[in-house]
Amino acid sequence: MSKMIKPNKLFSKNSYINSVEQYQNEYDKSLENSSDFWAEKAKRIEWFQKWENVQSFDFFKGEIEWFKKGKLNASYNCIDRHIKNGFGNQTAIIWEGNDPNQSRKFTYNELLKEVCLFGNALRDLGVKKGDRVCLYMQMIPELAFAVLACARIGAIHSVVFGAFSSDSLRDRINDSTCKILVTQDTGVRGTKQNIPMKENADKALIDTPSIEQVIVVKRTGELVDMDQKRDLWWHEAISNVKNKCEPEIMDSEDPLFILYTSGSTGKPKGVLHTTGGYLTYASYTHEIIFDYKPGDIYWCTADLGWITGHSYIVYGPLSNRATTIMFEGVPNFPDFGRFWDIVDKHKVNQFYTAPTALRALMKEGNQWVESKGLSSLKLLGTVGEPIKEPEWNWYNEIIGKGKCPIVDTWWQTETGGILISPMPGAFPTKPGSATFPFFGIQPVLLDDDGSEINGNDVSGLLAIKSSWPGQMRTIYGDQKRFIQVYFSQFPGYYFTGDGAKRDKDGYYWITGRVDDVLNVSGHRIGTAEVEGAIGKTSGVAEAAVVGFDHEIKGQAIYAFVTLMTGIQAEDKIKGDIIECVKKEIGPHAKPDQIQFTPALPKTRSGKIMRRILRNIAKKDIDNMGDISTLADPSVVKSLIDGR
Repeated sequence: MSKMIKPNKLFSKNSYINSVEQYQNEYDKSLENSSDFWAEKAKRIEWFQKWENVQSFDFFKGEIEWFKKGKLNASYNCIDRHIKNGFGNQTAIIWEGNDPNQSRKFTYNELLKEVCLFGNALRDLGVKKGDRVCLYMQMIPELAFAVLACARIGAIHSVVFGAFSSDSLRDRINDSTCKILVTQDTGVRGTKQNIPMKENADKALIDTPSIEQVIVVKRTGELVDMDQKRDLWWHEAISNVKNKCEPEIMDSEDPLFILYTSGSTGKPKGVLHTTGGYLTYASYTHEIIFDYKPGDIYWCTADLGWITGHSYIVYGPLSNRATTIMFEGVPNFPDFGRFWDIVDKHKVNQFYTAPTALRALMKEGNQWVESKGLSSLKLLGTVGEPIKEPEWNWYNEIIGKGKCPIVDTWWQTETGGILISPMPGAFPTKPGSATFPFFGIQPVLLDDDGSEINGNDVSGLLAIKSSWPGQMRTIYGDQKRFIQVYFSQFPGYYFTGDGAKRDKDGYYWITGRVDDVLNVSGHRIGTAEVEGAIGKTSGVAEAAVVGFDHEIKGQAIYAFVTLMTGIQAEDKIKGDIIECVKKEIGPHAKPDQIQFTPALPKTRSGKIMRRILRNIAKKDIDNMGDISTLADPSVVKSLIDGR
């Protein structure tokens, strides 16, 4: 039984949702009168024209609409209306550079000017409502300006993560037939001072017939090749345009952006989000789950190349008139205290990051934290994967000093915003549990036949029973695939692809992707569960487990384990790991193979690339596939050598 951590009384007193009873009343209301509930919440943003119908959806056909015929503009909602209400001089974005000595602040007035200039530059290049614009950049201010400029003129932005290879960029451009590409000369990130962004883009552009022009931001001043007929410097593009740009009037169901999910296999899916429902949902979840109050400084450490950056760096915070931080760097440069230096420097109140970053920092010891104040912190959040108990405790005690609630948020690119999360002022939390559904969200657990599993202390496949405003609308250009991936396996439900358990108190625990569920001697074992147990072993920093074929068990467990700095890989610690797993889960879950490794193969967003680990576990080392998106591709060789 996991321990319960009650919310801080002082925090609860001032929070939007401050008791389980208040949550339950609001939650019941959100299900019983769903249309009335969301109509009320949609008032938080400004509409040029009210909608005719709140919601209409059919999960059998994969058809979803929210606030149909309502007219609005996302960029206007994120900037103009705050200025209109007298807040033009408030800081909108704090940009923190890779170099600790570089940071810039942009007020809402300044943000509007930059967005209008770039919006007009795009219009001058012939970009119209509905055209696709690809953004391939590092975390520089111009990326946020470009996102909001596209939204302003009704163009659909497709942000491609700045670490993707030229092939990945090419495929994404071609899939959505983008008209314009926006990139930068070179990028800086951690010790890398010359990431060849323009060069990578040029390689992609050899085979992207839809691209008409390329706009290049001068970030470092490095010399790069410029095609005189096609390429244009950002500063030149905005030099001869007006700084007033009328926002395009958009229907609620007009597309806002496409964002590709990088599946471990198969063609990436172009997840399409529309305007009104998405913005309502991003805005509402940001305010309530992070308990954001006017004047707070909010920092999500994600990259805009992922959905977390879209919803919780740009659209959610800015629609709420927040001050949001954009960070160009990494948590370990120039040293392992960088996150905490930034928290103190900018007096951060809400901090939102990934468990993988926490594990990396925890591994290096507390000395990087002890010299920092961190007194401004009011709330901590995690995203991207289930957080395990050791790093949850470290986060709570060492970073939050036991006074900051932790919101362990579960959601997906496809969901647009957070679906399951603690209410920070209401719920006692359990380390590692996503807790309860957000308002309007109806999670269910299904068995393999698609029947709902009722009651508590049960496990199953996680599905959602009815729509919510932030839900994706389709896979761009492939409605058939949209239905097949999300609605065909269990007709009438949105299938998340995740497994989950509901404990005896009704708390939800995400057990990982269904394809990461192992079947060992007939036992379904979630990889996240085993990793959590290994992580509780003294001296272990991080673990990743995969399955491999076993002639008796069907599948056996292969564990890749990273140890704390200074801890030696010895037989004793192997024994401790096995005993810990036996104690936490049972003997059926103990790993058959344990391989110690200095690092795990991760993408720059912190996701573990499990297919590489699976290949090593099954000794298929000649078929590693594309490793260009790894933060450190050399990890693969050390894993192979360490078998």
